Amino acid sequence: MSNPFEDRPFPRGALISAAALVGFALVATTVARYGDVGTVKVEASTPVVSRDLHFQDRADGAVVVVSVPDGETIQVLAPGSNNFIRGVLRGLVRERQLHEVGQQPHFRLTRWADGRISLHDTATGRDIELDAFGPTNAGAFASLLPNLSAKTETQTVQQSAEVTTRSAR
Repeated sequence: MSNPFEDRPFPRGALISAAALVGFALVATTVARYGDVGTVKVEASTPVVSRDLHFQDRADGAVVVVSVPDGETIQVLAPGSNNFIRGVLRGLVRERQLHEVGQQPHFRLTRWADGRISLHDTATGRDIELDAFGPTNAGAFASLLPNLSAKTETQTVQQSAEVTTRSAR
């Protein structure tokens, strides 16, 4: 049997095009990687209020939120409520188990000057920007922070309303 492609060479134009495409992909990837193309940077901000917290599970399914320095109970999350807080903590506890870290190290909840709220795991170094999950979910964690002055709280609500109004347009 004879090979039907024996007399027909592979098209040179297709080979050159494929090589050019691979070269372009490599160059574009290198430029993007070293030129910070497509990356999002969060400007440094100063913390407005911060609280170190410890979360304790109770036998009835509730979670007790305790302030670390003084042992004051901040809030008791009833069973079946505050699912966002529970979900975030479940993920962080899983990561702690992977790193073989116990439950003793605390979490640091911070409200920043630019209005962001973040949760920092002091055991693993993991930071979660809670605003990325929407204002309602971030608000669940914000309720665990000490109350700010009425003026600061009003400014934060007004800024949030402005952002919501702009995004609805």
